[in-house]
Amino acid sequence: MEKNTKRALFQVRNFERTIQEYLFKEPFARFLTQFYKNNKQMGSSDRRMNTRYCYNYFRLGGAFSDLSATERLAIAEFLCETESAVVEAFRPEWTAMLEHPVEEKVAIVEELDPDFLQRVFPWTAQLSEAIDTRAFLISHFVQPDLFIRLRRGKEKQVMDALTKADVAFTVLGPQTLALPNGSKLQQVRGIDGLYEVQDLSSQQSLNLATIRAKQSWWDCCAASGGKSLLLLDQEPDIKLMVSDIRLSILRNLDERFAAAGVRTYYRKKIVDLSDSVQHIMEKESFDAILLDAPCSGSGTWGRSPDMLSKFTTAEIDRFADLQKKIVRNAVPYLKDNGQLLYITCSVFAAENEEVVAFIEKELGLTLQAKENILGYGNKADSMFAAVFRKA
Repeated sequence: MEKNTKRALFQVRNFERTIQEYLFKEPFARFLTQFYKNNKQMGSSDRRMNTRYCYNYFRLGGAFSDLSATERLAIAEFLCETESAVVEAFRPEWTAMLEHPVEEKVAIVEELDPDFLQRVFPWTAQLSEAIDTRAFLISHFVQPDLFIRLRRGKEKQVMDALTKADVAFTVLGPQTLALPNGSKLQQVRGIDGLYEVQDLSSQQSLNLATIRAKQSWWDCCAASGGKSLLLLDQEPDIKLMVSDIRLSILRNLDERFAAAGVRTYYRKKIVDLSDSVQHIMEKESFDAILLDAPCSGSGTWGRSPDMLSKFTTAEIDRFADLQKKIVRNAVPYLKDNGQLLYITCSVFAAENEEVVAFIEKELGLTLQAKENILGYGNKADSMFAAVFRKA
């Protein structure tokens, strides 16, 4: 026990140094990669524990900001883990309760501060009405699962390989598996290119759309192409154009498409939809536009909890304004009776329902359906989708 305590204290010192050096100028995952390159003396087990400590720490957001980093870490470890040497060392009175359900542990922490959940996520007034506020806030202390989508026809091959490699998984659908976060899929032989890492809610994000062969589709904020790959998986016989604001982004998409074995011909354009694109798009028209809009990402902060410490309310309005500009500049290239599929990974009404109202009122499209895809009950992200028709 003494040896474990000494090891824990050494790892806590690593954590303290990591947190002190992180200045929120870049995503924490990117910072951590460079931090480990600069500190090669840290062994793999120390890096693994340091990563865990940091991410758990960030899950507290602004709660208990009057405490030291180590005291806050002990609270976060209690909420997030079922075993913790940090809790044993700094909150020994909680050790016997580590295996309790997270809801019970939250109630225990609320005895220290009844409003701590509001300090973890202080933007509850901006949430969409469909969000169960308390359940959503508590979900930030639960590590999301790793979800993969299997290529059609390759389902058995992938599952057999995972089973042979002794990788645990749960079948959620014909093409959807859930795995413990941190599963080392790159170490499983024979499955490269046969699956896509894609959150459960993201896999459901096209459910409202009508997708038919021979349709022309424009994925106008394509990024690395995850939604386009999902679209092509459902119907490979479409005419697809992808666009984004930088060539480097589209090159990443090309690499991802090649790795996924995409054989459908697709076109690419560099398009910045924050301004008029008539000079680039004047001869284009599409049966459907897929707009996976740039957003706050607030439905995904269970995976990137450092955002809880650096996000500001002003960002919500900034993203909402950008989304309205993008959709206004994209809609002219939608054919009559064409469909617009609007998607975000946000839980804020300003980015979701209020943009829907803007599209109906200002752009004259007819809302056919909308859906809050609530992933927090499934250890998944939360998203929003709406589909419109152009008269």
